[in-house]
Amino acid sequence: MDIPPTTSSGTKPIVAYIASQELAKVSSLLPSNKRRSMMVHSLVSSMGLMSTEFSSTKRIQIINPTRATYKELALYHDRDYLDFVLDPVNSSNLGGDGGFGLEDDCPPFPQLHDYVPLVAGATLTAANVLVKNISDVAISWDGGRHHAQKSHAAGFCYVADCILAIMALKRSPPILSSLGDITTVQRKPKIMYLDLDLHFSDAVSEAFSFQNQSGTPQILTMSIHHTAPGFFPISPFSQLPDISNTSFDPFTLALPLMQGASDGTFSRIWSIVENVKDAFEPDYIIIQCGVDSLAGDPCAIFNWSLHSLGWCINRVLNQWQGKKLLLGGGGYNSPNVARAWTYLTSIALNNPLNLEAEIPDHSGFPLYEPSFTLDVPAGNMQDQNTEAYLQSVESCFENIIELIKKRLNA
Repeated sequence: MDIPPTTSSGTKPIVAYIASQELAKVSSLLPSNKRRSMMVHSLVSSMGLMSTEFSSTKRIQIINPTRATYKELALYHDRDYLDFVLDPVNSSNLGGDGGFGLEDDCPPFPQLHDYVPLVAGATLTAANVLVKNISDVAISWDGGRHHAQKSHAAGFCYVADCILAIMALKRSPPILSSLGDITTVQRKPKIMYLDLDLHFSDAVSEAFSFQNQSGTPQILTMSIHHTAPGFFPISPFSQLPDISNTSFDPFTLALPLMQGASDGTFSRIWSIVENVKDAFEPDYIIIQCGVDSLAGDPCAIFNWSLHSLGWCINRVLNQWQGKKLLLGGGGYNSPNVARAWTYLTSIALNNPLNLEAEIPDHSGFPLYEPSFTLDVPAGNMQDQNTEAYLQSVESCFENIIELIKKRLNA
């Protein structure tokens, strides 16, 4: 995979695209997604998005990631865990004892010791781009690892880059807000984390639950996902919130959907997402764009089309206030992942590709059979999200949104 250089000439606003040869090669060793990173970046390049002429209003700027330091990683992860995964000896110990969660779905793999600081560093580099006003939109497709825990790997995730990014944005300089015509005040930035992965964002949601007990809430997490008995991950936070429960936190939100969730269902619940955003008024929005919810994924749970996903991301990027960070995540049909993240990158550049566009001839071309086009259409799965269930979701969130407003205006 070649990542061509982009020039810094011109006055068009940039979209920061965090990538490097080293990051792509190491991420492509991930056991759950072998070669996926290389496929994604290759398709983005092959479709012409790296060209300064691709968009008349924005241009892509490739920014090489800076590796996360031990100190940065230790802001969340336990030191015993870091000492183990950062030791090259343990990266090659494929027959280890499974300590620190390095077994089953998270086996050790060659260059794990490079993968952890590189992926965390890529997402932190993206966050830093936003904080330093280099760009209002940053993309780190190799990030989005939302299951990694403080002291162990989990769910194909070895490093908690999402959590580290939220922590970094939380520490960013105060925001100037106007009160009336002449008065300005400083306040702490507010961060909204929106997770679109099929699987619940357990590590992220649990890390920030009940952190808004005093003062003005700074962080809101919201996950749209599937949950069912035995479906990974098992978490008490994954269910539709019960506002009567004493443990309910209006800033740790879950919106579970039943099997077969279709474009119609996502369109229906998207107004809830918009209303939560309007109530919270975030300064930074992190969107975890896991695409195992698309039709054609081996998980075979949801029936979302790329057109509908793109519509949602377009809303976030072009109609929401605040700076945006797009992250990757799940997705186990690698050609479809490459299609999706290429399409979302084109939306970020304000020039959405035609979904009927043909995949250009490049090294990965044969993998895009049989259609050899960009689109990921919906399938024929039955949508089990009934009218009664969706009404119950809407009713629940109407109450939650009022609680958010009340807390913020207290």
